[in-house]
Amino acid sequence: MSSIDRNRNLSSPIGTGARQGLEKTPSPVTPTPSNTVKPPVAGTAKGLAAKSDAFLAPAAQPLSLSGTGKPKEKDLDGMLVGAGGQVFPPGTPLSQVPGVTPRNNPNPDKTVIYVNGILTPLANQSSDLQAIADKSGAKAIGIHNSTEGFISDLAQCVKDKLDKGKNPAVDTLADTVYSELKAGRQVHLMGYSQGGLITARALFDVQNRLRIEDGMSKADVEKTMGRVNVETFGAASTKYPDGPQYVHYVNNRDAVPTLTGLGGSFDPLSFLKDAGKGAVVHRFGDGGLNLVKNHSLQETYLDHRVPFEQARANKF
Repeated sequence: MSSIDRNRNLSSPIGTGARQGLEKTPSPVTPTPSNTVKPPVAGTAKGLAAKSDAFLAPAAQPLSLSGTGKPKEKDLDGMLVGAGGQVFPPGTPLSQVPGVTPRNNPNPDKTVIYVNGILTPLANQSSDLQAIADKSGAKAIGIHNSTEGFISDLAQCVKDKLDKGKNPAVDTLADTVYSELKAGRQVHLMGYSQGGLITARALFDVQNRLRIEDGMSKADVEKTMGRVNVETFGAASTKYPDGPQYVHYVNNRDAVPTLTGLGGSFDPLSFLKDAGKGAVVHRFGDGGLNLVKNHSLQETYLDHRVPFEQARANKF
């Protein structure tokens, strides 16, 4: 048990849930050839079907990885996801994960770590990773937030909001960010829907770990976490720690962030919410009566995404 586990009784803006240690075995877990994920080509019917997590969408069929020695969807929770649907255990160095690269650039010089939302099996996350790579021009690596169906996923969201219980995706992301910061590197995160909530919870864990395990002052913690760039899309979190550089995308016609996240352009409860010091919150109105599409990462949010530095300058 790490010292952060032993000191979880300290107050946290989103609760005091305990964490368990992470496995450090760097060997990959590769799906069988028949189950290797090939992200759909954008614009096809299959591609469109894989574009939303969504809180409001019908439950997607999990990718079947069953077989001798092969994990099921729920066993992939917290795994790192690379190109071709390959999965790697928590603790694998990012440099050893073959990320998804932009179709027009096989050798990008930046890396994005992406956490998906609810009802998202591995195949759907792989599709999102390709879309993110193409849009951002960066190599995209996923941290898998596995699905066990709408009710179970929604219950986990409630626990994440209260910072209660164990979420392997939170643990993996927190450990990854902490390790990268300790190595002196910058980190770029993207979180969609529940993935934004997972990102917030993990960043609060990193904040506490820097204070408790490393004995940093509040000012030093904020300075260290200033090396983290964060983009959220339709996220379900209302609070984020100070330090990271944030850009939050909120569709005013998307029920997830407007009701469970940072709120829309008109929000009487805005005084209870904290987007993080210096955060840019880009609110826009896109969509009609199709609530699933209004919340879709690929069909809505990535269309409004601009390069990070441009977004930080509020140039949308």
